[in-house]
Amino acid sequence: MEKDNPGKRSVNHYDDGTASVLRRHTNYKKLRFYHRSDVLYQITQEFCKRYFRKWGDRTVDQMVQAARSCKQNIVEGSEDGRASMEIEIKLLNTAKGSNCELMEDYQDYLKCFNIPIWQEGHPRYQAMLDFCRTHYKFDDYQPWLAKMNAEEMANMALCLCHQVDKALATYIERKDREFTTEGGIRERMTAARLDQRTTQKQIIDHQQQEIAALKNEIDRLKKKLDDQDPHDPLDRC
Repeated sequence: MEKDNPGKRSVNHYDDGTASVLRRHTNYKKLRFYHRSDVLYQITQEFCKRYFRKWGDRTVDQMVQAARSCKQNIVEGSEDGRASMEIEIKLLNTAKGSNCELMEDYQDYLKCFNIPIWQEGHPRYQAMLDFCRTHYKFDDYQPWLAKMNAEEMANMALCLCHQVDKALATYIERKDREFTTEGGIRERMTAARLDQRTTQKQIIDHQQQEIAALKNEIDRLKKKLDDQDPHDPLDRC
């Protein structure tokens, strides 16, 4: 599907030129905050398995569900966003809320056990921040998890939560601005219909011009035939 008319309301087209009401698909797998949300989901499952067994299932379920909700709503929002930007923004906001809930859970754990929250000035904070900034796929984190203790895992998860939160806030704002310009599904349906009518009118106009040109050529040839002397052997065509 192609996209054109950047100066007007965005309308996508199929390869045959038919206008579409669907927006261009966003591949969520190209979004770094999606991959970081996946890292958070994997880390949270491992963290809960190690450190929350004695607390019962409720805390485990809440943390794992919050991590999963963030990741899954990014996926669903990107997919549903083809038809409805309103739904996409809503689901992205849900993802952001779930990520903030997870962030709070990790902070509560550290506070509860009197474990320091790494911030600027902590001797290991900058190295952790640099690593999380430059690595966003689970394969980069997996080899280190077995070597980490609760303090290290929780603070790394917190760092990733902050990065996902900031990225989602920026992304949601961008989508909000796009919505202001492009409108919702009804506006896109209207724009697509108008675009299709314009295209059809252009095709009809072009065909009428071709028909008129052919008629003129036929008239010219008829006149030439009428002007010929049938007895003149040199007067041909």
